[in-house]
Amino acid sequence: MSTTWKWAAVGLVVVAVGAMVGWRLGHPRLTALRAGGLGPPTLVLLHGYGSSAEQWLPFTRSISFPPQGRFLLPEAPETFLRLSGASQGRAWWDLDLAAHRRPGQLGVDLVGLDPRGLERAARLVRDLLASEGNSADRPFVLGGFSQGAMVSCQVAFASDEPLAALLILSGTPTNRAAWHPLLARRKGLPVFMSHGRSDAILPYDLADTLRADLVAAGLAVTFVPFDGGHEIPAEVVVALGKFLAQVKP
Repeated sequence: MSTTWKWAAVGLVVVAVGAMVGWRLGHPRLTALRAGGLGPPTLVLLHGYGSSAEQWLPFTRSISFPPQGRFLLPEAPETFLRLSGASQGRAWWDLDLAAHRRPGQLGVDLVGLDPRGLERAARLVRDLLASEGNSADRPFVLGGFSQGAMVSCQVAFASDEPLAALLILSGTPTNRAAWHPLLARRKGLPVFMSHGRSDAILPYDLADTLRADLVAAGLAVTFVPFDGGHEIPAEVVVALGKFLAQVKP
């Protein structure tokens, strides 16, 4: 099985716990797919725009992770439909990429964007983490791809949610004005970042800006750039496995 996944604007043994937003006492609640053991460690992966939790499943079989390690794969709350009515995927919030394209350059610039749906998505993720046992004694690893990485960053930088590590796979700075003053609160947090130098959707230079911000704030960043686009190639999967082996659950 190939260990390279390519998404145009999307993200990626198994017990299906849910694949849609649940409702309890009138409040939305995320559901998730589970894979692996019972933990610790626990790795929570947020898929990208227009994707679904199921697309992470090949990844859970390819990544180097302890046999007892648990994967939690939440499903984003928003549903997208093709004109035919067939399901196309899900998203963490409605993101109009075309409205944020950089003039004369490839990709979009979301640095100044403060989307209303970002904090709502982050709150839903925090609620899920709490319901699954995330705590200061046994913190989870949280991360995501593309839009899922943005939500993971919002959880990390705009809250005090306990985290063992943060994974930013082909992400980009969003709401930088709000994030930047808060980064130092996460000083020492292990962070894994990967990004394609030819990413035509979320530009490499903006990801490098985020990396520089994190390093300056004292976070322990492992950065894996690669020759490719908006994807998770085999070299990133291998490097991520090595990174996770050093994280204390």
